[in-house]
Amino acid sequence: ELEKLTPELERAVTGAETLAKLEDIYLPYKPKRKTKASVAKEKGLEPLAVLVFEQQLAQVQQEAANYLDPEKEVNSIEEALQGARDIIAEWISENANVRGKMRTLFLQEGVFASRVINGKEAEAAKYKDYFDWSESLAQAPSHRILALFRGENEGILNLNLAGPDEEVLNKLERRFITGNNACARQVGMAIQDGYKRLLMPAMETEMRAEAKKRADEEAIRVFAENIRQLLLAAPLGQKRVLALDPGFRTGC
Repeated sequence: ELEKLTPELERAVTGAETLAKLEDIYLPYKPKRKTKASVAKEKGLEPLAVLVFEQQLAQVQQEAANYLDPEKEVNSIEEALQGARDIIAEWISENANVRGKMRTLFLQEGVFASRVINGKEAEAAKYKDYFDWSESLAQAPSHRILALFRGENEGILNLNLAGPDEEVLNKLERRFITGNNACARQVGMAIQDGYKRLLMPAMETEMRAEAKKRADEEAIRVFAENIRQLLLAAPLGQKRVLALDPGFRTGC
């Protein structure tokens, strides 16, 4: 309910232009299955994650030592730091602004790639053009995208969507790494992990759904236009017709 939201969150919710943006805003509050981050929080490592993320600690190892607790299965400094990185990775992956910019990057620069599944070459002649194929998501025509999905559904093709990984990681590092110390290096590791484990799979799922939706809409548009032209065509070619009287018993 809007009356329960903070002013900043209320502006974000009311200003969301698409369902995807609204989902991004809701994601940090969405009930989740157990994740690496939630496990780390249960171990009491969220305060350490906050300190690391701020990148102001002079001695991160010494600070992490304060969170050792065998009862909570935090038995080493590295385990404490790993838990903190898991939490930071989830924070970054659930950032609505980050997800919005990544979605735009994937739509503009994502690449569909397909490979034939070993042993399927002989029975998949109609898909031979896609045995080793890649094309920009933004430029791939609808009929080709639909053919790829059919090949995947039939167990002939492996279909993957690759994003501009290096560009995305550079943007994330420029945004979230604010220091030049051990904490900053921990944040950098969290960015790498969060992108590969959380953000990239989420974006691939979204882009596949978006590509399928666009391809379906284009196919329907083309089919509808073809039907329209067929229905508007002259019934007897160049012959002049005043009217047609359908005679159900005796013929037209």
